[in-house]
Amino acid sequence: MTTWATAGRIAVAGVELDGDLRLPDQAGGLVLFAHGSGSSRHSPRNRAVAEALNAGGLATLLVDLLTGAEDEDDARTRRLRFDIGLLADRLVGIIDWLRARPGTATLPIGLFGASTGAAAALVAAAARPDAVRAVVSRGGRPDLAGPALAEVTAPTLLIVGACDAEVRDLNERARNYLRAPTELRIIPTATHLFEEPGTLEQVAEYAGRWFGDHLLRDRRTRPTGARR
Repeated sequence: MTTWATAGRIAVAGVELDGDLRLPDQAGGLVLFAHGSGSSRHSPRNRAVAEALNAGGLATLLVDLLTGAEDEDDARTRRLRFDIGLLADRLVGIIDWLRARPGTATLPIGLFGASTGAAAALVAAAARPDAVRAVVSRGGRPDLAGPALAEVTAPTLLIVGACDAEVRDLNERARNYLRAPTELRIIPTATHLFEEPGTLEQVAEYAGRWFGDHLLRDRRTRPTGARR
């Protein structure tokens, strides 16, 4: 059985953020979503991926990284969506919140980032190497993570559309700076938003396998009571 629970107002970095937590029974890991430019926790694409992960035994947390007032400001200025430092700091705060919360404290954490959210996810992974066990980027901008790329230790999967030429090139370049185990998957016919039939399902399949390998398998092979 899987249940949605409102995480409520998550207090991080001096603000309160809204989140939706989904916890399947006997969840073996948790994936925190970092939304991209102009998106939110209500993104139908990320929610579709989250549901596929839930079906595979993973908990998910979709959270708005901007407050309501900040989101209104960003809609006008497009300024905050590219403030990777701000977004990453909030992801780090949410990771710490998850590690202190009953019900999620013992779950290995993965990060799923889209667009600019992928850069924030990689910066957060570099900042919390003991907590973050895997990262997946969908049509992301890992290049915006800057020097943090070389500090990421979590296995990282980069997923891009074959028809998203500019972002594909940026991902190929960023892969050269990542020292963590990294794979690049290119989905034929897909553009930046993966709106073409069947492409988002491929994203969910690749992400599910990646998190299954690095979260669920890690949990199954770790002795009971072992420390991270």
